[in-house]
Amino acid sequence: MDTETQRQVELNLNECRLRLRAATVGRVAWTAPDGPHVLPVTCHYRNGNIVFRTSPSGALSALRQRSPVAFEIDEIGTAEAWSVVIRGFAHEIHQAYDLIELWADEGLVPWAPGPRPVFIEIEPRTISGRQYVAPRS
Repeated sequence: MDTETQRQVELNLNECRLRLRAATVGRVAWTAPDGPHVLPVTCHYRNGNIVFRTSPSGALSALRQRSPVAFEIDEIGTAEAWSVVIRGFAHEIHQAYDLIELWADEGLVPWAPGPRPVFIEIEPRTISGRQYVAPRS
């Protein structure tokens, strides 16, 4: 095994899902009419999807309509780092039973001030992850 292979390891789907379940913050990336956007969100991994809250008029409100997105969680340290990326589609959640459950989720409190009554869900098309180990000196 060469040193490059040893430094980068693909995370399997189960490991990616474990890290997604533990995540409370991630970044959503999408292409808006004025170009690419990437914003952090408070998130929850629910029923195999990522869910977050936003305002009805902010930049993330563009994702109320079905939109292609990427979503990433990661951790970067001095000896190792990892990243899990979801590529899929975002849309607004409208089902009453889902909304009742989501309003009760205390982990979905956004950082941004003001009302954030819109729940956006990201349905994964692909989930991939990598772990990197820093070379030893």
